[in-house]
Amino acid sequence: MAAPRQHAPGEHEGHDMSKMNAPMDPAEQAKLLADKKESEFNHHLAGFFVALGGAFILFQTPLGKRLKAVHYIWPASFLLSGIFVLIWSDTELWPFGSRQWLEALQNNREVLQHKTFALLLIGLGLIEWLRVKGSLKAAWSGFVFPVLAVGGSILLLFHQHEGGMQGPNHMEVMARIQSEHFSYAVVGIGIGLAKGLSEIRMRGYRLFSGLWPLLMVGLGILLMNYHE
Repeated sequence: MAAPRQHAPGEHEGHDMSKMNAPMDPAEQAKLLADKKESEFNHHLAGFFVALGGAFILFQTPLGKRLKAVHYIWPASFLLSGIFVLIWSDTELWPFGSRQWLEALQNNREVLQHKTFALLLIGLGLIEWLRVKGSLKAAWSGFVFPVLAVGGSILLLFHQHEGGMQGPNHMEVMARIQSEHFSYAVVGIGIGLAKGLSEIRMRGYRLFSGLWPLLMVGLGILLMNYHE
């Protein structure tokens, strides 16, 4: 068995710390700032859609009596959020940049994670859209959302964010990013569990029926306050 690799001075867990701490030229600083703004905007917009969906779930009963289309707004919010993340989360990819999707998916874990989250959101939106429409009535369909919500939240605990690995204060930035994503994961798991319990017609299920959209609004607000 090969001996474990020893990290060289200034290197930590596969990342060259000297490069992270090295002064950046103006072009690098501009690129880092642009990436930061793009990442924050993506989180804020996704948070808006999540909060919007949660709010419409809370008020869909009275509003839905006047306009049936209201029931489709919260599945649509997931669909729109997923489509946005799928296309715009990594603008270095075609058609915005020159990098090819297949190469990036194979070699960049952050890109792969972004696209995985996007597909989860689209899947949730499609399933719930079909349930609202009445095309999908199988009992198992009610538990797709809870399973994917919990699974996606657990993935957040392992989310890699390369944007915070550069610059003189990268340790502080990475700690903040990890803390923020941990809070998203905790709330997301709560959403999945509460949604699953609301699908089980047991005592107290109405409490969970109101809790999970409240948590969605809370998650949306957290995302809209994301800061790197």
